[in-house]
Amino acid sequence: MKLNILGCYSATPRTFTNPTSQVLEINNHIFLIDCGEGTQVQLRKNKIKFNRIKHIFISHLHGDHFFGLVGLISTFRLLGRDTDLHIHAPKGLKEVIILQLKLGNSWTNYNLFFHELTNKNSELVFEDDKVEVYTIPLDHRVYTNGFLFREKEGERKLNMNEVLNANINVAYYRKLKQGFDVINEEGHLVKNDTVTLPPNPSKSYAFCSDTAYNETIIPIIKNVDVLYHESTFLEQHASLAIPTKHSTAKQAAKIAKLANVGQLILGHYSTRYDDLNVFKTEAQTEFENVELADDGKVFQF
Repeated sequence: MKLNILGCYSATPRTFTNPTSQVLEINNHIFLIDCGEGTQVQLRKNKIKFNRIKHIFISHLHGDHFFGLVGLISTFRLLGRDTDLHIHAPKGLKEVIILQLKLGNSWTNYNLFFHELTNKNSELVFEDDKVEVYTIPLDHRVYTNGFLFREKEGERKLNMNEVLNANINVAYYRKLKQGFDVINEEGHLVKNDTVTLPPNPSKSYAFCSDTAYNETIIPIIKNVDVLYHESTFLEQHASLAIPTKHSTAKQAAKIAKLANVGQLILGHYSTRYDDLNVFKTEAQTEFENVELADDGKVFQF
């Protein structure tokens, strides 16, 4: 699992910082999460192949989380894209994008699918044989979701010494990986767990975009490997978090602790702060394993 931070600051872009956007690489998928202004430039800087992005997840309809989307869609068209593109976003974004494409007479030459989100409860929004994605209902000034990305359990691994000793025909190797007992060359039943090893542990990632402190998300993100949680403010400005429905670094860490996550990544910093290390210091008073997101930073898990 690999996380590319394209942008992780709140509000307006600056020459050296970008609004929210990130790319999650998980089990051969490349998911784009939020698409603030400048995302396609950041994709190029980070050498991420445009055509590998087949699913985009938008948390909410504040501009610093989606103003880069129509530009990216248009660039896909100019590059001759023919791969389907799926956009999972709050209801209303489809209307915005379609109007922009219509007025610009720039309809895509690839299939563009919108999956409109309205449910205020967590729901499954994407699934294939490798990965599933759930919404995480958040508490912000407009309808907002985070997203939980979870690998499905993989195939079991062959313990080749035991497989050979058990005299199992190669034709049954696939069945063994799928967890079945098989018959060996002598006609005896071989129990799967005697010749295979458990699959690699499944990884999970929770992205919590703009939100007030919200303990209702804890059951959804319980025990995830990595949590990205917004931390717009430091404690000295905690009073600003209430009316704007944002979180402090310390509040994000408290959520991480209560949810027993493996690692916390902070982001969505207000541009009023010059030293990001204070975010980490404050968060670590609640939860030890804290990392700071920054534009261009890559995390490998």
